[in-house]
Amino acid sequence: MSNQFESYSPLPPALQRVAWALRIGGWVCFWVQLVLTVISTLIILFAAPMAFGNRATTLPNGVTTTNSSGISGFFPIALLGLAVLGFSAYRAFGYVRLSRKLKSPDNLARPKKAETVLYVRRTLISNCIGMLITLIGAESLSGVLLGKSLVQPQGLLATGGMINQYIDPLDIFIVLGNTHAIFAHFVGMIAALWLIDQIYK
Repeated sequence: MSNQFESYSPLPPALQRVAWALRIGGWVCFWVQLVLTVISTLIILFAAPMAFGNRATTLPNGVTTTNSSGISGFFPIALLGLAVLGFSAYRAFGYVRLSRKLKSPDNLARPKKAETVLYVRRTLISNCIGMLITLIGAESLSGVLLGKSLVQPQGLLATGGMINQYIDPLDIFIVLGNTHAIFAHFVGMIAALWLIDQIYK
């Protein structure tokens, strides 16, 4: 029994710090990204039928028009950004698994420093790619909204049947969903940079 206690050696302080950082950073990043992924996906899926479909609207002067939001081209970019965000959330959960492996009493089961850094860097790259995609989506959305605001008539009766020139509340709703995705990727990037700092400290 005494041999068992003598053969057991606690983890070095640096390894304990890295394992703790991976655990905390992994859980925070995973939950933030997961929640924002779900919210953004629900917003995009809710808005998709309205953005792709034409809605009939009757103006006060009796003219019936169809209203298309004009942002249907944004949706492939949004779905791609959300897919990368889901992958990044999965990678963030991998931080927690790495933390558990680092705490293993078996030295051979522990990942090497280079392997840990490589995993974190690849997760950082996935978040950078996701941020780039969602920013491209934000640029396209902003362009459509700017175009609508520049040609927006001064009065409802002055539209001459062009109700689709108005900025629709749906447009702002979609901007909100895209902003959630951008913020989630940003959280992933900050977590990865903080973890790299903790590993090399």
